[in-house]
Amino acid sequence: MIHLAKFTISILLVFASDYCYANSKPNKTIDTIVTELITEINAITEVYTIKNKDTYNALSTISKNLKLENTTDALVSLLIKKEQLKEKLRLSALSEATDISKIRYLKGLQIIKILYEKTLSLDHHFSSVATFNEINNLSNPNHYPEFAKMKDVINSKQDKKAGFSLSSILGDNIYTSVLHSFVSLFNTTSSSKAEKEASLKDVECILDFTLRMHNDLNTIYFETAFLQKSNDNIIKELEQLFLDFTKPIKYKTPLKECRNSDDWDLVRENLNGYLEELNKVINDDSQRYKAHKMQINLEFPIDRLLQFITQYNSHIDQGAKFYEKFGIMLNSYENEQQCATKIPSEYKTLKENIKTSIDKFNTAYKPVEINGSKMKQVLYGINEYE
Repeated sequence: MIHLAKFTISILLVFASDYCYANSKPNKTIDTIVTELITEINAITEVYTIKNKDTYNALSTISKNLKLENTTDALVSLLIKKEQLKEKLRLSALSEATDISKIRYLKGLQIIKILYEKTLSLDHHFSSVATFNEINNLSNPNHYPEFAKMKDVINSKQDKKAGFSLSSILGDNIYTSVLHSFVSLFNTTSSSKAEKEASLKDVECILDFTLRMHNDLNTIYFETAFLQKSNDNIIKELEQLFLDFTKPIKYKTPLKECRNSDDWDLVRENLNGYLEELNKVINDDSQRYKAHKMQINLEFPIDRLLQFITQYNSHIDQGAKFYEKFGIMLNSYENEQQCATKIPSEYKTLKENIKTSIDKFNTAYKPVEINGSKMKQVLYGINEYE
């Protein structure tokens, strides 16, 4: 029993060191963490299999001897030894299950850290894709110098008695502004037909682009704002998950502060203390309930992680679909080639950003695979090929 306890403590220290080291390595992926988890679980299983081999052999021998012995004293002695060996195997199984739970708990923390970086990166991404002012400038002809110049010329030539000016509100409105400019242009008597056509020629691409793309560009802005709000909720859910995850080990610093202060070493220290206490009560029959409860406290956050991963995946899938739709919208402008020199460069930049975003949703932000044998081991410590 003492030998097993020393063995368990050494395993815990290795796990804790691995956790600290793993978090210091840059660009670690969730798939890498899951692969490490499988390797470590298999190593633990192999160690316990070897460790229990002699006990199983002894138990098999006793079972055979029980069939051969006839005296009461010998039978009682063998039954006592058999119960002792079964108890030893029970404690060994409990230690093995606990060690596997610890591995999954450690890897769960690493996954939380990676997902947090992904969601923060997404938040920055949504903020930088477009602001309302940028979208408004692209979709409103009033922000184009050529259109403003045409309006000034029309105002200077219009009949002051017959003409009229728009208020500041209607003047900034894309539809009323364009309509008023057209009416004023064709009602102006001081300009020839050729001058009117030339004025219209200067702004035709601008008007065509803004009138066709106005609704689409605004849709991109508002739906990006919606995605950013959804991402804010994901971040809050993840921060709450971290609090739930670290509550058993009595680490109370929020995830944001932990990340900003690089406080992962203190998380490791709190975890070590929890593991050392758990290791003590595992081998104490009088504290069997406490050991069971402490192990459940390590297991429960894993289930919460599964729920969050499902939520995260849904969020990423939604974002990818939205951006694919944005790409279709931006590529739908029919006269892009004819008006290539007139439409703003920001439009092309936005198209490139959307394309890059779609690629990121399929790579950097891609959903976490929750099906298959790998994730089963993360969540339940089960190897379906055993």
